[in-house]
Amino acid sequence: MTTSAEPLTSARPWGAGRLAPYPATVRRPHATVTIDPETQAGVYRDRFGHVVEMGKHGTSSATETSTTTNSDSAPDQGHDQDSQQDE
Repeated sequence: MTTSAEPLTSARPWGAGRLAPYPATVRRPHATVTIDPETQAGVYRDRFGHVVEMGKHGTSSATETSTTTNSDSAPDQGHDQDSQQDE
């Protein structure tokens, strides 16, 4: 409920000025993706059912270890990182 005698005015949403048309769409070479039960990899097929090669993608794993010293007052923190990339 409004306590003022002034009429409500509508405002343009702040993000409306940031909107832009969607970019042109690109037709992808595959129509479906299934999982191969033996390899657990995605199998891409075109609209005729033929397997489509989608390129090679590597896998990676990483770990991070946090270290803390002097935990009863102003702690001094650091961390270690390592990663492995399989192509």
